[in-house]
Amino acid sequence: MKKLTLSLLACVSMLFSFAQNADKMVKHSGESLEVKVVKVGETTILFKYPGEDAEQTIGKFAVSKITYGSGRTETISDKVVVSGKSDWESVVIITEPSEALGLKKGEEVRGKTSGLLSYHTAGSADKKATRKIKEEAAEAGAPFILMTADKSDGFGVKQSIKKGFLYTYK
Repeated sequence: MKKLTLSLLACVSMLFSFAQNADKMVKHSGESLEVKVVKVGETTILFKYPGEDAEQTIGKFAVSKITYGSGRTETISDKVVVSGKSDWESVVIITEPSEALGLKKGEEVRGKTSGLLSYHTAGSADKKATRKIKEEAAEAGAPFILMTADKSDGFGVKQSIKKGFLYTYK
């Protein structure tokens, strides 16, 4: 009986100590995860699920905040709100696939300036293509674009072509 009581007490104390050391990660999608944060990097967060040794990675754009087991809370990123085409300037273009981890991948989008006869300089062609791709993302309600191609033609006709995938919180 004494062994059973000691074993039960040891299990309860281990669970209590884990609960104290667990971190709570809140995603912009509303999902809340009980994890152990290993490292907060420049663009990603490395963490482990309870009882597992495998390390997981999530992009900072997907995470709102982390409340550490010590009680300290750290804001990771602000939510990007896009409610229509007029919010195109709020759309964030990301270039590293790791930054999109934890976000939901959508359709491919494309923005380009007109070809053949164009009165654009290289800079204005790039700005126009960027605006077009961001407007398309905003119209779809996507706050992020993972850029997969960014091509500019500099021979006589100034043309810029941009391609990417839309990403949302849910």
